[in-house]
Amino acid sequence: MTGPGEPAATAAEAPRVRRTVTDGIAHVELARPRARNAVDLPMCRELRSVFEEIDADDDVRVVLLSARGPAFCAGADLKERAGKDAAWVRRRRLASFAAYEAVERCRRPVVALVHGAVVGSGGEITLAADFAVAAESTVFRFPEPHWGTVGATQRLQRAIGKRRAKELLFTGRPMPAAEALGLGVVSRVVPDERLADAGAEIAERIAEAPPLAISLTKRAVDLGGETDLDRGIRIEMSAIEQCLADGGWRDGVDRFARRGSEDSRSTDVEK
Repeated sequence: MTGPGEPAATAAEAPRVRRTVTDGIAHVELARPRARNAVDLPMCRELRSVFEEIDADDDVRVVLLSARGPAFCAGADLKERAGKDAAWVRRRRLASFAAYEAVERCRRPVVALVHGAVVGSGGEITLAADFAVAAESTVFRFPEPHWGTVGATQRLQRAIGKRRAKELLFTGRPMPAAEALGLGVVSRVVPDERLADAGAEIAERIAEAPPLAISLTKRAVDLGGETDLDRGIRIEMSAIEQCLADGGWRDGVDRFARRGSEDSRSTDVEK
């Protein structure tokens, strides 16, 4: 549903966010390459909708979040704000917050695969994922204050600390992939040509684990990060009880035993 002053979507418009699911792995792709995947209101709505659908799909084990074209995301699409009033801009920002939250609250592990420019909203999407893998060419920027607005003030400081976040926000300077790795914004940096393969390998590894154990692990880490250690241990114990009640933990034990047996046979052959 569109609000006052918003153009109605047409059937001919291409999706801004594409989703496919194969063997339990959901591939979500930002798909506005001509606009360098700049985030506009329709993309916010599509991103939120796609992740809500994934969250409700019990066949999905893990999500790979990537983008088409030369840039992961060039930030907010400021062109759409021309001629709009403050009330429209306010609704637009609330829509972006809802989209990032849908990514962050997804029960499935979300791995962002980033490349090229990752600016403003692109950084928010990256930080909303559980972790990110970056191509060597990736460059982050958080220039919101220089655009006359406020953004990235919450997730960024929680990832890298208040003082480092302020420096990046106040200056708007570029942050290359190697620095992003050192600060913990991304978990791995790989050659550009290896990004898709690295993502596939990670997704396959995650998909091997019992889905309930992965989901509860994600929730325990997220909730534990909001409280003290004593309450965090209680959160973990509650998750353990749910795993025990489900019975799936036995599959994990059996798989570990089989793997140990295979490793032993492999060692014997090498000898």
